Amino acid sequence: MLCLGLFVFELDTLSYQELQRRSSWKHATQALVGARNATQYLGPGDDIITLTGVVLPEFKGEPASLDMLRAMADQGAAWVLVEGTGIIYGAFVITELQETRTLFYVTGEARRIEFTLTLQRVDQDVQDVTEQMGELGAILEDTAGNPNADLGQYLGVSGGATGS
Repeated sequence: MLCLGLFVFELDTLSYQELQRRSSWKHATQALVGARNATQYLGPGDDIITLTGVVLPEFKGEPASLDMLRAMADQGAAWVLVEGTGIIYGAFVITELQETRTLFYVTGEARRIEFTLTLQRVDQDVQDVTEQMGELGAILEDTAGNPNADLGQYLGVSGGATGS
């Protein structure tokens, strides 16, 4: 579906049901007497992507995946966002993660977890993104063919995508 760095959004980890993208552009204005304001284009503004979804541990999805995203956010690093179709959105930081747990077992474990993940684009040009894609490629080459590879070590998290 979508990759943020080495984290893959899929049925087994986190499956999102909605992707919202909000892009803006900056324009400076100067007040003019007797006329409309003059404007000048200053460049691109914020590029925000919001993913919303539901984890149903009985069916599919891994609640520990939310912990993996929190660990990635704690690093403050920018991660390349790539859609499964091959579209490269750019480098994004995680700015917010919300979760709502409902339908509890007597143990307190939730049977339904809704989440909202907010990402903000931080790269300035395509070169930033291609450099990080090269680094990710090297990591994937290192772990290729090793089903026991712990990708979490590359993210500074032990236990991989499903560890806590």
